[in-house]
Amino acid sequence: MEKKKVAIIGVTGAVGQEFVQSLHNHPWFEVTQIAASERSAGKKYLDAIRDESGIIGWDVGGEIPEYIKDMTVKRIDELDTSQLDLVFSSIESVAARDIETKMAAEVPVISTSSAYRYEEDVPILIPGINDEQAELLDIQKKNRNWKGWIAPLPNCTTTGLAITLKPLLEKYGAKKVMMTSMQAISGGGKSGVSAMGITDNIIPYIPKEEGKVRIETKKILGKLKDGKIEDADIKVSCTCTRVPVIDGHTESVFVETQKPIDPELVKNTYEQYNKEISVAGLPSAPKDYYAFHQDPTRPQPRMEREVGGGMTTTIGRVEKEELFENGLKYMLFSHNKKMGSAKGAVLLAEMLYKKGKI
Repeated sequence: MEKKKVAIIGVTGAVGQEFVQSLHNHPWFEVTQIAASERSAGKKYLDAIRDESGIIGWDVGGEIPEYIKDMTVKRIDELDTSQLDLVFSSIESVAARDIETKMAAEVPVISTSSAYRYEEDVPILIPGINDEQAELLDIQKKNRNWKGWIAPLPNCTTTGLAITLKPLLEKYGAKKVMMTSMQAISGGGKSGVSAMGITDNIIPYIPKEEGKVRIETKKILGKLKDGKIEDADIKVSCTCTRVPVIDGHTESVFVETQKPIDPELVKNTYEQYNKEISVAGLPSAPKDYYAFHQDPTRPQPRMEREVGGGMTTTIGRVEKEELFENGLKYMLFSHNKKMGSAKGAVLLAEMLYKKGKI
């Protein structure tokens, strides 16, 4: 089959590099155009990520794929959308609003930014969790008179929480959630986190993070009805912190459910979801969507981050919570740079391609 032609915007940044790696030798998508800031425009990709000291700023591990080394980085306004089937956007939210609006007028856009997440006609999609909300993309196109659409990923902290809550909501009626995150420094965005600030330290506040998690979790777990998403009837409270871990977010979760919940049976619930998960067989999907541990020392970032190529969500420490009449507590691990970012965006593209949206 002929591959779909895709572009990466923000290709020189950390998330852009993850896109480069995730799309290497992809069976369905071919990167034909790349774009970044004025500073990088006109340069070969390899030169664009080489700084003035001559050091190559390749931050994602492994080798730089050969297919992109000599590709010329364009300015964003130089992209030829008539020759594209899809755009992957990995730019900062302030600039993203303008750029993604222009792109979506001509071609579908999958974005890692928050610019469009909270619009009424924009679903926040996690493939395997709320695929049915993808139908809202057709309404979005019509509403805005676009040829394309915008499908943003959730905040990377929301990703693991929503993924682990979905089976509990469906089977037991999760109604209240309290979560404390222990987030990796690589989730700190373009400015990152200084070594001096994070070494021997925990940063107890991440600006705007908690509001994002509360809003996005309810939207993702909601239902599409009469062309709109009705938020899930679930109360979410969270405390988001930054810890000295390089990659991967760990979260401590307390859930109150409507129906009685037995920790011994929860494993079966996740295993059943593994068997029925909609993304099974897609090129970027892991063999197991969920990994469930009864070993109380798991999950741990260094042990879980390579599982399923960073696409598996790990659950452990599942115990009854006595604070609630029907209560459960557990720990989860989700890779913020893989499932929570570019590789998750590629999996989303695969799901939407199978649905005929691309």
